[in-house]
Amino acid sequence: MSHTESAVVSHRRAPGLVVQIIIGLVLGIALALWAPKLGIAAGLLGNLFVSALKAVAPVLVFVLVMAAIANHRQGAQTHIRPILYLYLIGTFCAALVAVSMSFLFPTTLELAIKGVDSAAPQGIGEVMHTLLMRIVDNPINALISGNFVGILAWAAALGLAFRKAGDNTRALLEDAAEAVSSVVKWVIRFAPLGIFGLVAHTIAETGFKALAGYSHLLLVLIGSMLIIALVVNPLIVFIKLRRNPYPLVFKCLRESGVTAFFTRSSAANIPVNMDLCQRLELHEDTYSVSIPLGATINMAGAAITITVLSLAAAHTLGQDVDLLSALLLSLVASVAACGASGVAGGSLLLIPLACSLFGIDNNIAMQVVAIGFIIGVVQDSCETALNSSTDVLFTAAGCGVEKR
Repeated sequence: MSHTESAVVSHRRAPGLVVQIIIGLVLGIALALWAPKLGIAAGLLGNLFVSALKAVAPVLVFVLVMAAIANHRQGAQTHIRPILYLYLIGTFCAALVAVSMSFLFPTTLELAIKGVDSAAPQGIGEVMHTLLMRIVDNPINALISGNFVGILAWAAALGLAFRKAGDNTRALLEDAAEAVSSVVKWVIRFAPLGIFGLVAHTIAETGFKALAGYSHLLLVLIGSMLIIALVVNPLIVFIKLRRNPYPLVFKCLRESGVTAFFTRSSAANIPVNMDLCQRLELHEDTYSVSIPLGATINMAGAAITITVLSLAAAHTLGQDVDLLSALLLSLVASVAACGASGVAGGSLLLIPLACSLFGIDNNIAMQVVAIGFIIGVVQDSCETALNSSTDVLFTAAGCGVEKR
């Protein structure tokens, strides 16, 4: 057997990336249980991986979107609008499911937690003001801070301007996009090591003991997210594609959701989603915009978190929530989740805004936020996995409609 043939056989025998990630997951759990101190130390590998993803994601989005728009052929359709509708419908459906689950399995909390000092938005007006200011952010600051709304705005503006440039300039932008995409693939190859470090550190440090007292709350949250991931989203995709959606659903959950679960960052998962879209052979002009846009506004998991925890606060205080108030909460949770996804603390800091609909005091609402931080090791992981995998799912559905 020649050297070339041997290399080909070796490549074929090598396990796929998903299998390698599962191996890293198992080894991380084993290390945390066997030697907790080593598990905590292994967290460095996870931090390096997440930091690398977060570092490359803004550059990837900026260059890819700019190159895609600059080289966009006149008359070619990207069908961003149908995907945007899917994002908004999916987020609102998630809030409705969360309301239903909260009514079927009402949750009460022990509100005796203090020490949450983060400033939460005080109204929808503040949320929308923050969103608009992020759009007109300084481009350098947007890249540094990971402000993807601002990055998208500047990339789109420059892409439109470069459409009038010469062929050599536009070819250079295309080459730059290919180069950054190659760097992303190199980073993603280290996912098994990154997952190994993240899992080992999390289990060694928390052991999930702090979560036992909030098992009912977690079951309602995770149950709602599973219904969206395995029932509602497939139904939406089936309506669009008129074919069995589950092969695509499971592929997105397996190859996007698993990574997002452990990185707990939609921004960090943008390179992973871009790579998956490329392997699915989706339209590049579409996914180069829809994936970073989805990481900003496609927030089904956040809508569920805001709704469930807000209704838990209402139930704890013995308040009766009527149907009209529940529908209003669903709408507010959906808009707030879309408009303030980049706020530090994510969906949790939007809980006081939702609680204000029921006249709940801000001090009590911030105690609910504190509980959210305690269960965040599971809640935030599941939320990010749902949000990020749905970005690819709805993008694929939109591109599938285009190909029909």
